[in-house]
Amino acid sequence: MATDPPLVFIVDDDPSVRKSLARLARTAGYEVEVFGSAREFLARPQQDRPCCLVLDVRMPGLTGLELQAALATAGRRWSIVFITGYGDVRTGVKAMQSGATDFLTKPVNDHELLGAIERAVTLARQALREQTAAADIQARIKALTPREVEVFALVVTGLLNKQIAAELGIGEGTVKVHRGRVMEKMRAASVAELVRLAGQAGVTTPKS
Repeated sequence: MATDPPLVFIVDDDPSVRKSLARLARTAGYEVEVFGSAREFLARPQQDRPCCLVLDVRMPGLTGLELQAALATAGRRWSIVFITGYGDVRTGVKAMQSGATDFLTKPVNDHELLGAIERAVTLARQALREQTAAADIQARIKALTPREVEVFALVVTGLLNKQIAAELGIGEGTVKVHRGRVMEKMRAASVAELVRLAGQAGVTTPKS
């Protein structure tokens, strides 16, 4: 959950770097786990809590950028802070374009790294809150009947009851009943709130 203590993962093939980075993060109050390779990290189950990944760019086997791509392909959202011993601007740009929160050059300044981790954890908390909220809204939508789902989808496009009735081939009174049930089940006090909920859940609505 978003309120759980954050967890910092450090993935670097250099034992001395892993040790120093882990000590720094723990001193700042973070729970830390270290891994010597990207594949070792991938084998760990995903955490349902705010997480930050401090990731070396160049490693034997799977590189940092390849790990970033693998996580994205698997749909695993991570706040990633890249560190590298090589000031490769092109690599840095690629990492940031792919969603990394920071790209730092070794030797990493302690203050700079802790600031990057803090930013990454903040983003992770926000993403987890959004994910939790979307799952809750989806659960509400699943409680709707098929007809209520149709009415819901048309209401959030801005159609009036009589327009929805014409669209679905049912009476306007029936639409009012379904609309009331939709508002109740979705726990929405207004159409504007219903539209917001639909947006949060990523609901695709038909055009009127």
